[in-house]
Order: sequence, then C-alpha cells, then structure tokens
Amino acid sequence: MPVYTLHKKSTDEYFDVNVKFDDLAQLLEDDDIVRVLVAPKFASNTVTNLRRAGNEWQDLLGNIKKGSGRKNTIKT
Repeated sequence: MPVYTLHKKSTDEYFDVNVKFDDLAQLLEDDDIVRVLVAPKFASNTVTNLRRAGNEWQDLLGNIKKGSGRKNTIKT
C-alpha cells in the first residue's frame, strides 16, 4: 500500500498514513485534513550490485577475465 502525507489544519500537524486509496478518500472527507504532495523518500543505505552479489560472483568475473586471453578489454 502507498504512503500518503496528510496535514491536519487545526493542529498544523503533518503525518504519514499507509492505507488503500478508498480508505484515504474516507479520511479526506473531513474538511480539517488535506493531502500534501511531497517528494518521494530515497533509500539511504545503498549498496552496489557487485557487492550485493557477493564474493563468489566477483571470483567468477575474475576467472572470466583470466581465461579471456592476453589482450582482453574486460574490466572487473
């Protein structure tokens, strides 16, 4: 389910809700609550694909490079 950011005007409070769109429509029937458009949140813990794949994958890439010939252009 998507996360929506809402603003309660009377208390000037911002909060996130994780609900279906139909349930969001019921929340927005209250005149005191409005939906706020915000930038999407980005992942802060990013790991490269090579690191995520593990050491076995890096070993395999190294073996491919070694076996590819003398003037290879493979970069690992």
